[in-house]
Amino acid sequence: MAKSPISAKINDNLAYMKERVGVGTSYDVGFREVTLLRTKIQLYYLTGLVDSLIVQEVIKELVNLNDHESNKRKVPEIVENRLIHQQVEKVKTMDEAVDQILSGLIVVFIDGERYAHVVDTRSYPGRSPEEPDTERVIRGSRDGFTENIVENTALTRRRIRDTRLRHEMLKVGERSKTDICVSYVKDIADPGLVQYIKDKINEIEVDGISMAEKTVEEFIIKRNWNPYPLVRYTERPDVAASHLLEGHVLIMVDTSPSVIILPTTFFHHIQHAEEHRQVPMVGTFIRWTRFLAILASLFLLPVWLLFVMEPSLLPKALSFIGPNDEGNIPIVIQIILGVVGIEFLRMAAIHTPTALSTAMGLIAAVLIGQIAIDVGMLSPEVILYISISAIGSYVTPSYELSVANKIGNLYMILATAFFGLIGFLISFTSFIVFLASLRSIRTPYLWPFIPFNLTAMFHILLRIPVPFTKSRPSIVHPKNNYRQPINKSKS
Repeated sequence: MAKSPISAKINDNLAYMKERVGVGTSYDVGFREVTLLRTKIQLYYLTGLVDSLIVQEVIKELVNLNDHESNKRKVPEIVENRLIHQQVEKVKTMDEAVDQILSGLIVVFIDGERYAHVVDTRSYPGRSPEEPDTERVIRGSRDGFTENIVENTALTRRRIRDTRLRHEMLKVGERSKTDICVSYVKDIADPGLVQYIKDKINEIEVDGISMAEKTVEEFIIKRNWNPYPLVRYTERPDVAASHLLEGHVLIMVDTSPSVIILPTTFFHHIQHAEEHRQVPMVGTFIRWTRFLAILASLFLLPVWLLFVMEPSLLPKALSFIGPNDEGNIPIVIQIILGVVGIEFLRMAAIHTPTALSTAMGLIAAVLIGQIAIDVGMLSPEVILYISISAIGSYVTPSYELSVANKIGNLYMILATAFFGLIGFLISFTSFIVFLASLRSIRTPYLWPFIPFNLTAMFHILLRIPVPFTKSRPSIVHPKNNYRQPINKSKS
């Protein structure tokens, strides 16, 4: 569809704006007309998305020009020189002008001219940067991404003051016209990866992306019914900057505090900033503890159920494993009830006001659990192992991964309950094969475990001191593989 050019007759542009944007109908579409040396000048802006003080200053400056200027022929040059802002550009079509107005910029039309000036005065409503609840650390910065994409790019730029850092802005959504920023370091990130992501974003055809980053992910990653996250989300600028320096690409979506990191593997989802805020030995200890908790959330319940069903598999030293009193309900049903019950409590806590959620958790843990034991509905050991598994899922840094692990855990429980040892072995093997078959933008999901990379696996298992981390992960195919110069110049 051909784009409508800006008319030299300013009243034609006003009629277009009334029809297209709703000037005079929508209360939040601001419109002012001033006369400069008998030439009409019109300003359009969106109330609530612009800095009102700058709007007032621009109008005041234009009106005051009547007292200082007299050359009618130079009105366009005079207006351009007096638009007091650091970012001013020209547009030549009405479609561009409308898009800029809806994005929170001022558009200035001059009677007799076939272009308009666009002044960037965006001031989006939102909260101040604060530490995200899901990624807290003992030591480290307390700022986090917000719903304002301009602030988010600034938080990233503050940590990487490199001339080669790029923030490319795109728009998605026929109606929402949502701003999306693709961020990368030019001489590190793989150009093919950057172009692939931009092409995928430009191919998105949808009315709007009100669900922000999740909608964008579903267009970029064709996951079908795979529950495992193929992108990583973070609300921490330091984590995002660290991935940029590794060669990853970030996608920031306006109205969302979560930044998408591409590409990612399974092991990216189990990393946490806290490991890098402690000394290497402590960081390694924290990492191993987290690995143990995640393994428990996945395999503890099906392994325990297998031992209950096949006591002969237990060595004599572990013969105490197994319920002393099985209760009135089969063990597998007890486990499923317990797992579902934990999910009930989790969802209830999300939808319960903060002041009441703690009390509700205590009531559920003490009263419901004890009553379930007293009436014979659940055995004490079932509650013990379900609790350990649940704690392991909460220890998982990525919420998306923890939910996917619960589905994998339930799959292995059911397979073990129906087919015993054979069911456990088949479900365990098929689970690993499934993870190994996944790709995050052509990146093996279980790298560096499958395919195996000794050096990278060493970095996964241990928190290596920064001075010894000289190369970037090969899986992102960085243009510049070395983090530190090989030969340092001596002054």
